Amino acid sequence: MKSLKHLIIVLFLINMSCQNRTSKDEATSPSVTEIRNDIERVEPPHWWVGFKNENLQLLVKHPNIGSATPKISYAGIRLKEFHEADSPNYLFLDLEVANSAKAGKFNIAFQLEDDSELIQTYELKARGKAAEDYVGFDSSDAIYLITPDRFSNANPNNDEIDGLLEQGIDRTDGYARHGGDLQGITNHLDYIEDLGFTAVWPSPVLTNDMPTGSYHGYAMTDFYEVDPRFGTFEEYQKLAEDLRARNMKLIMDQVANHCGLYHWWMQDLPFKDWINDQENYEQNKDEWDWKTTNTSNHRRTTNQDPYASNKDYLEMADGWFVSDMPDLNQRNPFMANYIIQNSIWWIETLQLGGIRQDTYPYPDKTFMSHWAGAVMTEYPNFTIVGEEWSYNPLLIGYWQEGHMNQDEYKSNLKSTMDFAMQKNIVDALNEEESWDKGLVKMYEGLANDFAYTSPKDIMVLPDNHDMSRIFTQLNGDVVNTKMALSYLLMLPRIPQLYYGTEILMDDFDNPGDHGLIRTDFPGGWNGDAVNAFTGEGLKDEQKDMQFFLKTLLNYRKHSKAIHNGNTLHFAPDEGTYVLARITDEETVVHILNKNESPQELDLSRFEELELDGKMLRNIISDDRIHWGNSLKLNARGSVILTTKLQN
Repeated sequence: MKSLKHLIIVLFLINMSCQNRTSKDEATSPSVTEIRNDIERVEPPHWWVGFKNENLQLLVKHPNIGSATPKISYAGIRLKEFHEADSPNYLFLDLEVANSAKAGKFNIAFQLEDDSELIQTYELKARGKAAEDYVGFDSSDAIYLITPDRFSNANPNNDEIDGLLEQGIDRTDGYARHGGDLQGITNHLDYIEDLGFTAVWPSPVLTNDMPTGSYHGYAMTDFYEVDPRFGTFEEYQKLAEDLRARNMKLIMDQVANHCGLYHWWMQDLPFKDWINDQENYEQNKDEWDWKTTNTSNHRRTTNQDPYASNKDYLEMADGWFVSDMPDLNQRNPFMANYIIQNSIWWIETLQLGGIRQDTYPYPDKTFMSHWAGAVMTEYPNFTIVGEEWSYNPLLIGYWQEGHMNQDEYKSNLKSTMDFAMQKNIVDALNEEESWDKGLVKMYEGLANDFAYTSPKDIMVLPDNHDMSRIFTQLNGDVVNTKMALSYLLMLPRIPQLYYGTEILMDDFDNPGDHGLIRTDFPGGWNGDAVNAFTGEGLKDEQKDMQFFLKTLLNYRKHSKAIHNGNTLHFAPDEGTYVLARITDEETVVHILNKNESPQELDLSRFEELELDGKMLRNIISDDRIHWGNSLKLNARGSVILTTKLQN
């Protein structure tokens, strides 16, 4: 009897041991008994299982790590090869992460020349959702662009961080830090959602440890770190989570072209060609300024120009954007991998709804095609918009996926920016009306859509963080501003508006000044006399513009005719211009009128809209109108009508 009990106990212990071993094997295979972080820096800091591309390249930074021999023992992970850099303080590891690999932690052992060993624990994570579920922004969205430092300061305790090069807050200086942060955006998502926006694009919030001008975010000194003056990594994730909970999207502003001059690698560059013009920089870095920098000639047309000299092209592509933003050399394969993996890392980390890529035509264009292709291969329903600041539709169309380019260039880029239409709208409204001016510029600008592969996937904007506010561009004319915004929101495009447009923010004191363009949003700081979030202290015309945009954006949010309907417009005549968006279920008619005196619009001209005898509703005023022989336009401005009589 005693021996039988003993046997049962032994069998029970063996069974428990097997269960425990199976559990551990599934988690880590083999298990990590001790978490160690002996290495100064490993990037990406972690990765995921289950990508289509099973290759992963780790950048390892540590004193004299280049002579070490790395070893990995983990099921589903194969160390294919490793590469020494020109600097002895780097090692690059090429891993294969098989689809059979399971999420878990494993150790990478680095055997040094003296037979000592350094250990770094690395983690593979399970992906948060399927790749197909990463749905990017499209023509059904309306995007709210924010400069985080100037929107709302929710946490004054992170305004100054010891050890960073730029210290202090000065809200009177347009180029100093003002203290806005990520929590400030999160705290006001109710406001943004109520306005009718469906996506938020903050300018970059990664660390910019620069001596001056660090507030804007485009001179990154660490591609994997949130700037602590904007908040914590967790607060960035919280912003993304709260947006998803509202069925809204977070768009990340990324920079593949350059970094900040004080990036951590600038004092010890991995390779001799890690950045462009590197030899010149290393010889003169102790006295580096704009005089010694080979800055870009900014001739972006060399990307398309069949007659461009190689010299001009290389000066554009390889020159530094400005003297304190080193130009990254994407032709270095290790740099190329670094940038691609960084983009994918942030998509997975934040479950992004899109990427805005800064200065799109400036990096090596072959690399940019490869970068966009790598992202879109992993996330087939994702969206990337590239910044191409050009007023020429030929250049805008060149960068969009599917465009039949003479040089056979394939961009893999879904969206680019319609600065051409932005200029047409401003010029049309500022010019006096005549048969060949004014509204004709808008009409002909839209007629250029034949040049685009997919017009509705292009982003259109009235202004942004780099140009005068639309209210300033239209010389303080409220009616013209409403016409510009309503027309823009009716187009077959993805609309982006800049924070404060809804309250007529301006830069009249010094038009075009970046510090003034990026003015603090009123109410974002304790003690502000005006609070645009609540309406307290706003002028009547500001409240009216808020109401106008809120009404229009919230209607647009649910109108499939505006999102994807057929577009039909009629050439401007006698100071009026009619545009329609049409589906089987709805027709939306947008009428622009530049006449100061009452105008009788002959509706027989628009017979093909098939609206004769129908009742329509004014989206802004909610008035009903009968579509008969004519329509009286009592005042200059825009009229937006829909065949849907109920909201």
